[in-house]
Amino acid sequence: MTNSELMGILKKRFEENMHRHNGLEWAKVQARLEDRAEKLSSLNEMERTGGEPDVVAWDEATGEYIFYDCSAETPLGRRNSCYDGKGQEERNKKGIFPQGNAVDMAAAMGIELLTEEQYRELQKLGNFDLKTSSWLKTPSDIRKLGGAIFADRRYGQVFIYHNSAPSFYSSRAFRGSLRV
Repeated sequence: MTNSELMGILKKRFEENMHRHNGLEWAKVQARLEDRAEKLSSLNEMERTGGEPDVVAWDEATGEYIFYDCSAETPLGRRNSCYDGKGQEERNKKGIFPQGNAVDMAAAMGIELLTEEQYRELQKLGNFDLKTSSWLKTPSDIRKLGGAIFADRRYGQVFIYHNSAPSFYSSRAFRGSLRV
């Protein structure tokens, strides 16, 4: 998609979801994006894979706008993925081939996996992952033991769970963040 098409999609989403970014103005977001055009490729990948990126905050200290994947369910184009490369290798050795892994896919897109704190912030803006779940950036002490964390919303609550890093499901992907 062209940069102008992407900007049109982002503007429309911004205007339709003002509750996610009260007090922010699209003209300022657009100017920041135009000044940092290299970030558009990451936003384009977020959009292409079904993340529906939108502005969720502004960092006054750095002047950066923060985008999160705001799709109602975890992004479709990132599902069937293990947590990281090590987990994917374990599956591949067993002859089971996941679509990829969340950590490497996010890095290739130029974005970061949401942390538990960021995921909880996102859930304050709406009800996300009612039928799906999203891998989260996993603390190293958990990962060293073979695990990874993911989250979803069920029964009106946000739940953080654990699973082995090689696990993958058709209803689990990851959500990312991008600072512009």
